[in-house]
Amino acid sequence: MDLELRHLRIVRAVADAGSVSKAASLLGLAQPALTAQLKRIERVLGGTLFERDRHGARPTRLGELVLARARVLLPAAKELQDEAVRFAHAPSPGFRIGATNGPILGGLVDRLAAERTVSTYTSWSADELTTMAELGRLDYVLTGACGDGGTPMGSLRWETISYDPVFTLVADTHPLAGEKELELSELAPESWAVTPGDGCFADCFATACARAGFTPGTIYETDVATCTHLARVGRAVALCQATHQAAPGLAMVPLAGAPLRWRQLLGHHPAASDATWVVEQAKQTHAEVVRRSPVYQDWLVRNPGFGTAS
Repeated sequence: MDLELRHLRIVRAVADAGSVSKAASLLGLAQPALTAQLKRIERVLGGTLFERDRHGARPTRLGELVLARARVLLPAAKELQDEAVRFAHAPSPGFRIGATNGPILGGLVDRLAAERTVSTYTSWSADELTTMAELGRLDYVLTGACGDGGTPMGSLRWETISYDPVFTLVADTHPLAGEKELELSELAPESWAVTPGDGCFADCFATACARAGFTPGTIYETDVATCTHLARVGRAVALCQATHQAAPGLAMVPLAGAPLRWRQLLGHHPAASDATWVVEQAKQTHAEVVRRSPVYQDWLVRNPGFGTAS
């Protein structure tokens, strides 16, 4: 792993907050996820950056050196980004949208293309897409984050499109396929299929399983098509957003209490003049997807507070 600017932001955040737990809250990450990232950064830099005890976290001598450089490099990088955006973010005749895996990109493109030309770029990495938008190579970023976390770091403005539970996909022949909803603990013996990403979802999933009293077994991290195939043949339970449209041979079953939650986010440069309209199109797209999902609609009746953001 190479040292990146986001690693320096993490080190600075821990130093400024005075503890890993406070920094995790400010960065919108689960504390175990931030602790794991900090350990990886320390391995790259060759030593411990903070002394941690019940009073908080204090920089070591190596930590002080890294912090001194970070406080120079991060403002310089921000200034470079701002200059690049001013240079490259000239009014575009169309919309350039970057997106991670999600259920509303197709509908949003269809809506926007009725007014302007649209180009898309997909990536598993929200960090990559955010950087591209900050540098003026994308106009909008459509991505997601764990429901209880914060928004991605960076200079973009982020709008919440929806707040959704995570459901499960099982084969329609699975013994639990006809259930109204399942306790996560009922799926303890299963293998799992999930799509990749660079957020804290993997840590949030592990935490939810621990609260349910088990450690997940085999986890297949792969693309959407493979996840659904593994679920259809009974090889794994796939985790999916509640707006997912289950294909033949599959049943979508909610998890009781929504132990896993997901927010759809749309990021844009603060100077984007058409952002309000695009955000509204994204919300209307999400609402349409919900209307096409009887399982999600039924669940929403019993669980208000989720769905399309107001």
